Amino acid sequence: MYLKKPLWSDALKKADSDAGAGGASPEAERDSPLAVVEELVGLLTKQRVYREVTLALRTGLRDARAEFSFLRVRGLRSLLKFLRSVSESDTTIELFALSQSVRELQVVPVLFQHSLKDAEEGNVASLDHIFAVEPLKITSPSTDAEAALALRVLEGCCLLHTESTILAHQHKAIPVLMNILSTRGVLEQGACLDALISIMLDSSANQTLNRAVESRKLQSS
Repeated sequence: MYLKKPLWSDALKKADSDAGAGGASPEAERDSPLAVVEELVGLLTKQRVYREVTLALRTGLRDARAEFSFLRVRGLRSLLKFLRSVSESDTTIELFALSQSVRELQVVPVLFQHSLKDAEEGNVASLDHIFAVEPLKITSPSTDAEAALALRVLEGCCLLHTESTILAHQHKAIPVLMNILSTRGVLEQGACLDALISIMLDSSANQTLNRAVESRKLQSS
């Protein structure tokens, strides 16, 4: 996600400044070969950044889906670092939002299916799988550090991408987070409160409350 400065960028800027100093008209500058080259370079750079976005997501999500908690922690740390770098640029935020339209690159469902899943859901109900042909796949429960990281990743996704908030509600985010608040430790509770705020920012109930407050302010004035 940290791109090196292209070697030709300084040359393009110098040529652009020279053309501007020459007093050329805006129409001529737009149709000039330099403008065409700059447009092509910008398009190629955007495609390159999008490939890096998808690669970072695939790498982080692969570990976040792992059976072992330490691998999921590694994936969540990678995703959190990725989201922090994405937030530094409007272009990368736009590309991240574009990537979340692809099902296998969506972050929020993976969080609720693995790291934020209730430990009781993974309990083995019977031993019938011992006599079956295929062994039962057992996933290690999430640790406190893993749950806290997952909540931070959830917060980042909801702040950067509105559709991620909708996905969170589809996975019953509010009941899940309220359960974490009541059963987990201090580390998870702090991250959980931040995640709740990020989810509720664009909720319909919150928007209705804001409109009611604004209406009261207008009436009082």
